[in-house]
Amino acid sequence: MKVVTSDEMRQIDKLTIEQYGVPSLILMERAGLSVAQKVREFYKGGKIIVLCGKGNNGGDGLVVARILQNWGYRVKAILLGEKGFLSHDCDIQYKIAKNFNVPVEFKSTINPSDLHSAIIIDAVFGTGLNKPVSENLIEIFDMINSSNSPVFSIDIASGISADTGEVLGAAIKADYTVTFGLPKRGHILYPGADYSGKLFVEDIGFPPQLLNSEKLKVELLQKSFVLSLIKPRQRYSHKGDYGHVLIIAGSKGKTGAALMCAKACLRSGAGLVTIGVPESLIDVFQGRITEEMTLPLKDDGKGMFSINALDEIFSFISDKVDAVAIGPGIGVSPDTEMLVAEIVKTSPVPLIIDADGINSLSQNPDNLKQAKSSVVMTPHPGEMARLYSRVFNLVYKTADIEKDRLGIPLRLSSEFGINVVLKGAPTVIASPFGDLFINTTGNPGMATAGSGDVLTGIIASFVGQGLNPLNASVNGVYIHGLAGDLASEKKGENSMIASDLIESLPDAFRYLSS
Repeated sequence: MKVVTSDEMRQIDKLTIEQYGVPSLILMERAGLSVAQKVREFYKGGKIIVLCGKGNNGGDGLVVARILQNWGYRVKAILLGEKGFLSHDCDIQYKIAKNFNVPVEFKSTINPSDLHSAIIIDAVFGTGLNKPVSENLIEIFDMINSSNSPVFSIDIASGISADTGEVLGAAIKADYTVTFGLPKRGHILYPGADYSGKLFVEDIGFPPQLLNSEKLKVELLQKSFVLSLIKPRQRYSHKGDYGHVLIIAGSKGKTGAALMCAKACLRSGAGLVTIGVPESLIDVFQGRITEEMTLPLKDDGKGMFSINALDEIFSFISDKVDAVAIGPGIGVSPDTEMLVAEIVKTSPVPLIIDADGINSLSQNPDNLKQAKSSVVMTPHPGEMARLYSRVFNLVYKTADIEKDRLGIPLRLSSEFGINVVLKGAPTVIASPFGDLFINTTGNPGMATAGSGDVLTGIIASFVGQGLNPLNASVNGVYIHGLAGDLASEKKGENSMIASDLIESLPDAFRYLSS
């Protein structure tokens, strides 16, 4: 399913009206009906307060008020503005509502008594809001949020930017949001996602060819799409058919990152996994692995990789490997910086770069432009801030990355021709072709040490099995989050650790195929 900006949705609306001949009032009627049906689904009767703005969102609200009154609800509509400033369609709906004897008041504010024991329909703003709300509306929104009344928002919670999810001064916190045609970015991005409540995307008659247009470049990940990318296993096959992944990871004090990455890689279907480890730590690894293999590599005598390991790495890659993951737990030193740079510039197989691999590249990110093979990079916001600041000669902090969770990975992806997985809530995948994917799985329990190492192993596994790096990233991110959701059902979010994700991977694959 596509995710759109307010401008993209306006264009869909305009083309539906002008090119396909669907009158705007019919779209408004269907929008109002879909909201009314959701209200009736959750509440069979009661007092309804519909708060309407002066634009078309307010017109939708007046349709809801009329329909619910027809169905026997006790309805009152409050128009927050002056009568002479209604949009054309909102004014028509106001006149229709009056003809149906719907109680409608024009007021600049409301009383707490208006909200007492009421179901609130939020039709104040639609998706076009792009400036902070006024002081009197902040007071009204605070009153609504403190009322403990259930709230249905029409299209998007009023006060939320449909494009960024930003709270524009203040916003209504909905229990349910009913939007039309396609979800908006503000429904998915935080903090807007926290204000949307349970989101319903309703069909009100937009042409499918507009909703599925290739011009819409942001996709919301769904189970059916991910399942379509998983190749069924042939009965006549062997481990060599499912890829050999080399994971260059670990250093003194950080061996767990390598082990979790490798175990996740195997659990995601890789036929063979070899962990390239600093040779001084080989005994530590040998005592903790079973299915994985190890490749001892020259280190600096302090438990970190040496640049002198390059010949061994490339000899191994050229003979046996389908994908390379590098970075979990390797630390940052002059040697790791040179090692990662040379692997990027020389590797004949796809690379997945994470954690200290990214931090090592941040010293000279232009090495990415010399990559011989495709690259997937998986930064968290802190790593992205360091890398992005260096690439574009800016000063970016983690908070700046969070404010532009779609645009920043897309720009980095375009700059270097790589696939970028920006981890977080939600995780976003950007391709060098301009495509963006927003993940829908995962939960706060995954905010724990090692979770990113598990994701790297999953993505590397899919690349090793033959998926192109973009599809491997999409699959890896979705399944990683799904495993987290299934783990949270067993462990609870507070008690989850990264190894719980690995243990839940078999359940995630079974869920996908069910």
